[in-house]
Amino acid sequence: MSKIEKMIKVLNPNFKSRIEKFLERQYFMKLVGFDLNVIEAGTTEGWLTLTQEHQQQTGLVHGGVTATVADIVAGFAAYTVVPEDHHVVTGEIKISYFSKGKGDRLHAIGKVIKQGRKLNFCEAEVWCLDGEKRTLIAKATTTMATIFPEDISRAKQ
Repeated sequence: MSKIEKMIKVLNPNFKSRIEKFLERQYFMKLVGFDLNVIEAGTTEGWLTLTQEHQQQTGLVHGGVTATVADIVAGFAAYTVVPEDHHVVTGEIKISYFSKGKGDRLHAIGKVIKQGRKLNFCEAEVWCLDGEKRTLIAKATTTMATIFPEDISRAKQ
């Protein structure tokens, strides 16, 4: 267990089933074709099979696709550590692109780096797989804001 994993405190022991229910309503994620298939305390991972729709004009993976999958895994990593009646939204995301995205699939990994009551600081890595070759194409740092039950009640008024 890493030093970061030891710092993570799960406030909802049913986080995995809660996230699986949320995934049913992740319409944009479905539109893109991303599959979040690893959900553990403080971390999530997923895969995207690349198609022509994910490319920009030169045939590389569009930067927006890369940023989207980074945002998804970082956000759901934060969801693993908040109480059951709380939600998470992206407060800030910064992405650095290291290499071109050209290949068959993307693999995105999100982790909570620093857990807080109102903000969770997360990171995401996005890897591109081209056959057996695996390349880190981007890394994101994010601030995920916690939405409290009273915030949701106020928004509905």
